[in-house]
Amino acid sequence: MIKIFISLFFISSFALAQKFEFVDSYGDFNNAVSFYITANGLIYVCDKGDDEIILLDTLGNILKTLGGYGWTDDSFDDPADVFADPLSVYVADKNNNSIKRLDKNLNYLSSFNKKESSNSEEQFGYPSSVAVSNQGDLYLIDTDNRRVIKFDIYGNFFQNFGGIDAGKYQLSDPLQLAISSANLIYVIDNNEVVIFDNFGNGITRLQFDKKLQSIRIIFNELVITDFDNNVFYSSLKQRDGKIITLNLDYSVKDLNISSALILNGKLYILTDKNILVFSKVD
Repeated sequence: MIKIFISLFFISSFALAQKFEFVDSYGDFNNAVSFYITANGLIYVCDKGDDEIILLDTLGNILKTLGGYGWTDDSFDDPADVFADPLSVYVADKNNNSIKRLDKNLNYLSSFNKKESSNSEEQFGYPSSVAVSNQGDLYLIDTDNRRVIKFDIYGNFFQNFGGIDAGKYQLSDPLQLAISSANLIYVIDNNEVVIFDNFGNGITRLQFDKKLQSIRIIFNELVITDFDNNVFYSSLKQRDGKIITLNLDYSVKDLNISSALILNGKLYILTDKNILVFSKVD
């Protein structure tokens, strides 16, 4: 039944644009590439330019930074993605081939690296994305082998999927993933979103006009961006499955949008330099 529902969910064509108005901006980043906001209002930003993770509140106040270029527990080499829940923060430390876990205040907790593992099924290199499901399973994108790998939060291997044996659900260039409250895994792969269930079974592929850059799901609010600064939205609670283009009353001509998400009725857009905040226009 899940496969039927998901297929129907996305058959409808793109809906008319929905307008958001600009209300605020904050941050002064070098080259921000990823961010996440928790339900308790903490913002975590991956600043690739400075190899840092930055913690802010929703007023834009910087609470702490962690990192700098390096190989130690509290440093990074190309942090590519960040995911957070109320207690922990997970960073895909791409060039260090590791996933690092921090507490909510950016204190180092643990990390794992499987690049040299004797088990080829769990080996990963240059992870570009990480997310944790509400069941506590950790998923990452293994760019070395163009697949998704599932671990527990302690780094114990469960399975991999989307690789060369995945048939029509084989991934060609996976970049980022997100997980819905129903524990479906959404992976952006060039100009497509490929959806898998939590057992790694392919469900459907959604095609877009342009190459996709970012995907975020918070409380069933799905937001996707492409490399042409387009922002798309869909409510995963709605059965009609319309994907809406968000129309911003803000000039994005000279912006470099890295990611976007919706939380508590506000649209947050991460550019390489700052965070823009928008409210929906009724």
